[in-house]
Amino acid sequence: MDQAEQLRNIVKANSAPAQRPLARVITVTSGKGGVGKSNTSINLAIQLKRLGQRVIILDADFGLANIEIMFGTVPKHNLCDLIYQGKNIREIITWGPGDVGFISGGSGIVGLSNLSREYLIYIIQNLAELDAVADVIIVDTGAGISDAVLEFLVASGEILLVTTPEPTSITDSYSLLKALNRHPRFKSEDSQIKVLANRVDEPDEGRNLFNKLNAVVSRYLKLPIQYLGSIPYDSQLSKAVMQQTPVSLSNPRAKSAIAFERIAATLMNREMNKDLKLRGMAAFFSHIVTGKK
Repeated sequence: MDQAEQLRNIVKANSAPAQRPLARVITVTSGKGGVGKSNTSINLAIQLKRLGQRVIILDADFGLANIEIMFGTVPKHNLCDLIYQGKNIREIITWGPGDVGFISGGSGIVGLSNLSREYLIYIIQNLAELDAVADVIIVDTGAGISDAVLEFLVASGEILLVTTPEPTSITDSYSLLKALNRHPRFKSEDSQIKVLANRVDEPDEGRNLFNKLNAVVSRYLKLPIQYLGSIPYDSQLSKAVMQQTPVSLSNPRAKSAIAFERIAATLMNREMNKDLKLRGMAAFFSHIVTGKK
């Protein structure tokens, strides 16, 4: 039995229904930077928390610190402390405003494939504990089409693609989906891809943006995508970013905050989620480490 197979067996053991429920893992991404991806992750986390969900954000934009900057909170520990310093999963969770937890990625998961089987099992078992701490885990990836971003997307059963009406953003979103679709381990039937239109002037603009993207994706990639909704351009959101406070907390009645509230409710809609397969955090992370499902 090779190491990958042994790790998958560990994942199965930690995912058994009798032991613990599986968290819902939502991976938030974008084809380019500057489209509001991390803002989306934070505000959706706060709105999901208001709907009674326990939420943890994993800041997987390694090398940067977008989540902690936007939260105005400095973490004592990060993912590297779990991997290399022996900290347990609960010790590296920082609790931010709105009672939303987040895990800073630190310098990332470089070199994980070189770790011993025993150490990888230790890491995966710790990450499996997140399923007991959170109902929803939001993975905030880096922007663009890097190998690291694609690995997270391939591992995810639910992808939220943030884009804007700018032509370059739409083009980059298509390029990201094209790269994902060509990935040797990506299976469209195992993932739901949901598109969020950000900084639109009116709701129709968001729907038109999606229709344009969907027409090209359907024709050339044969890839099913769903329209999740839109977030309007809002000066109150920009003000909140400068104040390092999520707009959903600083100004809950701002038009962007209300839109995030609506998107969160849509995400929790039973009809939309009827075909969603929960994997849990252990399976998500094991996929990245072993390179197999």
